[in-house]
Amino acid sequence: MKLSQAIKPISYFKAHAADIIRELNEQHGSMILTQNGEGKVVVQDIAEYERLQETLALLQIIAKGRQDYKEGKTIPADQVLNELKGLISQDFPK
Repeated sequence: MKLSQAIKPISYFKAHAADIIRELNEQHGSMILTQNGEGKVVVQDIAEYERLQETLALLQIIAKGRQDYKEGKTIPADQVLNELKGLISQDFPK
């Protein structure tokens, strides 16, 4: 659904709720509902909502990693790999 078609007054949603929900489910879209000419809420397909939440979680992980790097809370990859090799060789000697 195009954004220009996805902004509707709440009265339109009330009158066409079943059709709107069906369309949002089919297109995995969102709709902005207005009240007194102002945007108030977003109605969203559950699959799209879940996808958005997963995307936000990944972005938070990336942001945390960048912050850790800036604060010097990281270990060089070769050091981590050597430590893992050491752990593996202890658990599985040749």
